[in-house]
Amino acid sequence: MTKAKTKSDAPWYKDGLKFECTGCGDCCTGSAGYVWVNQAEIETLAKMFDLSVDKFEHSYVRKIGIRKSLKELPVSYDCVFFDSETRKCQVYEGRPRQCRTWPFWNSNLKTSQDWERTCDECPGSGTGKLYQLAEIERQKQVLKI
Repeated sequence: MTKAKTKSDAPWYKDGLKFECTGCGDCCTGSAGYVWVNQAEIETLAKMFDLSVDKFEHSYVRKIGIRKSLKELPVSYDCVFFDSETRKCQVYEGRPRQCRTWPFWNSNLKTSQDWERTCDECPGSGTGKLYQLAEIERQKQVLKI
């Protein structure tokens, strides 16, 4: 028998959170990091460039242990698909699930202070559309970050 969730079990963001992408590109730039990609995402991106999966991986993907991440530009650490002139993603329609689920990552939702930090870093977090708890939880489960 499973225990029914009580009101006190609800996450701190039970009333929802606001987010509206401003298109600023800040999430694609900054310090070194990883944009994790799975095989299906690699295949989708390879098709966008009309490249074989092998050629795409050679040019745009790096192996980190047993996982794969998109490469970063040297020095700036910008995502390899970030256009610094337009400040736009060059593969937005085929962007990886990590990018699609921002800012609803576990690391941003652990505490209200984590969310406040996210809002300080991302001008779209905390503004715009109100996402309900069910949608936040769905996005949070896509990838554990």
